[in-house]
Amino acid sequence: MNEMVKILLCEDDENLGMLLREYLNAKGYDTDLCPDGEAGLKAFQKNKYDICVLDVMMPKKDGFTLASDIRQLNAEIPIIFLTAKTLKEDVQEGFKIGADDYITKPFSMEELTLRIEAVLRRVRGKKAKTSTLYQLGLFTFDTQKRLLCIGDEQRKLTTKESELLSLLCAHANDILQRDLALKTIWIDDNYFNARSMDVYITKLRKLLKDDPSVEIINIHGKGYKLIVPEEE
Repeated sequence: MNEMVKILLCEDDENLGMLLREYLNAKGYDTDLCPDGEAGLKAFQKNKYDICVLDVMMPKKDGFTLASDIRQLNAEIPIIFLTAKTLKEDVQEGFKIGADDYITKPFSMEELTLRIEAVLRRVRGKKAKTSTLYQLGLFTFDTQKRLLCIGDEQRKLTTKESELLSLLCAHANDILQRDLALKTIWIDDNYFNARSMDVYITKLRKLLKDDPSVEIINIHGKGYKLIVPEEE
């Protein structure tokens, strides 16, 4: 990251919290650690943060409640949940609140930093776009109208096609993590949704085939990468 990123970290496990804070600070992030949801809300009200990393199970105010309160103050702040819970209902609740990612314990420190970086890239990519247009080689993609245009030809995308292509565009020439795409668009990363996403990837490849400089490639064990010509 080119500039100091300020993180609000809320974790009630003292040892884990301190370990995470020290690791993130060592990686160049400015990290504030709070031991419970109430302390987390007070910190958020006093300071300006770039991203929140919230444990779900916390005393005084749980992570979901804290996230809802934070969303009332800042609807755009990215939020990542940390949790030992794996129930489908809990994951869905987190994404309904507006989570940008969801990490199940135990996890590696490297995984956490990679996910933080991925979420920040996506959020910053959205902010950098003053319009809803992406230039993909010879194609122009209007995310709002769900139109993929090349020359005089316009192709209307389905909602899922548009959402997936938009996510790929936000990660253009970078890896879009498979589980992130599933959780963002399909909410659940189960087998059936994964197969459904593969079908949509195939559809998008066919839609983009008229420009050989634009392609979607598989990154084994990780996800997909939308390759587009770099802007001059």
